[in-house]
Amino acid sequence: MNIEAKPAAAARIAGDQEALSVAAAIAADFAAGASARDRDRLLPWPQVEAFSRSGLWAITVPRDHGGAEVSNVTLARVVALISAADPSLGQIPQNHYANLERLRLYGSPEQKAFFFGRVLAGERFGNASAEPGDKRPKDHATRLLREGDGWRLIGRKVYATGALFAHWIPVPAISEGGEGVTVYVPRHAEGVTVIDDWDGFGQRTTASGSVIFDNVEIDPLWVAMRSAGPARIDTTNAVSQLVHVAIDLGIARSALDETLRLLRAVSHPARGSGVAHATQDPLALRDVGSLTVHYHAAEALTEKAARLTDEASASSRESDAAEALIAIAEAKILTTEYALEASSKLFELAGTQATSSRYNLDRHWRNARTHTLHDGVRWKYHSVGEFVLNRRLCDPWTLGHPYSSAPE
Repeated sequence: MNIEAKPAAAARIAGDQEALSVAAAIAADFAAGASARDRDRLLPWPQVEAFSRSGLWAITVPRDHGGAEVSNVTLARVVALISAADPSLGQIPQNHYANLERLRLYGSPEQKAFFFGRVLAGERFGNASAEPGDKRPKDHATRLLREGDGWRLIGRKVYATGALFAHWIPVPAISEGGEGVTVYVPRHAEGVTVIDDWDGFGQRTTASGSVIFDNVEIDPLWVAMRSAGPARIDTTNAVSQLVHVAIDLGIARSALDETLRLLRAVSHPARGSGVAHATQDPLALRDVGSLTVHYHAAEALTEKAARLTDEASASSRESDAAEALIAIAEAKILTTEYALEASSKLFELAGTQATSSRYNLDRHWRNARTHTLHDGVRWKYHSVGEFVLNRRLCDPWTLGHPYSSAPE
C-alpha cells in the first residue's frame, strides 16, 4: 500500500493564546495574495503547506496525545482570522477539524495514537463525503468490501474540499454488513484519483472537486465506526458546522474592513449630502453603524455557539450537544445573512469605482454566496423554532440522529 512520505515537520503550538497569535501572523501573509489567487485560480499549495507547518492544523489534538487541545472558541476565532484573509484557506481544513473530533470520540486507542501522531507531524485530512446526487448516508454507493484480512474501497465522491491537498482522505462508506464507517484513505494510494473539476464562481481555490476510489486496498487500522452503538447526538457535527460559521464570519469581516477602507480613502459623499467627505455623510454613517452592530451580533452568537460546543464536549451529554447544535444554527443564520449583506453593501457605500475588475472586490460576495450555500439557512429558523417550542431537534444535519425531549 502506497503512503506518501511524511511532510516537513510542523511546529507544536502549546495553547490557545499561541494559536491565536500564530493565526494572526500567517493570516497577514495569506491576505497579501488572496485577490490574485482568486482572480487567476491559483491553487494555494505554498499557503496550505505554511498553514499546516505552523501547527494550526493540530491545535485540537487532545493533550494526552501531545496536542494543545484548544477550545472550540479558539478554533472558531482561528478559522475566522484565516477566512478574513483568504476564505478558501479557511475552508480547506474544515473537514480536517471535524475528523479530529470524530476520531476523538470514536477512534480506537490504536487509531488515535496513529492519526493524532500523523497530524502533529504535519499531515492533513481532506474530505470525500458527498455522493453524486447528495444521497443520504444509508444510501451511500461507496462501499467497503472484505478481501481476506483487509478491505477494498469502491466508489466516487463529489465536493471533496481539501482532498487535493491532503495526506489522508476520510470517506464515509457502507460496509458489507450495512454499517456506516469512515475510511481514512491515503491520498496517494493506488486506485485513488482526485479530479480538480471544481468550477464554482466563489471559493475558487478550495479545489472542491471529485474523487474516485477504484478498488483501493484498505488497512483495517484505517476503518472507524461512524458512531459507537446506537445513533446519538454528539459534537462531531457541532464542530463541523461551527467551522462553517466561522468561515462566513471571516468573509463578513473582510468585506466590512474593505468598506471602511474605501470610505476613508477614495469614496465620494452622496450628491445632496452637503458634506465634503464620505466619512461625514450621515447616511453612510448610519449604514456603517448598522453593519458594525450586525457584525458584533454575529460574532457574539458564534462565540456563544463555540462555548456551548466546549461544554457539550466536556459533558458528553446528548442534551448539551443538542443545545450546541441549535446555537450553531442561530449563528449560521446570522453569519450567512450578514456576510451577504456586508459584501453587497460594500458597493453601495464605496460607489461605482468599487466595481472595477482590477480591484476584484466582487470576490467577497462571490465567496459569501458560494460558501453559505453549503448549509443553507432555509431550515434553520424552522429548526430553532421546533427545538425551542417542542424540544425536538430536526436540523437537517441530524435527521439520521433524532433527538427529542419533553417540553419544559
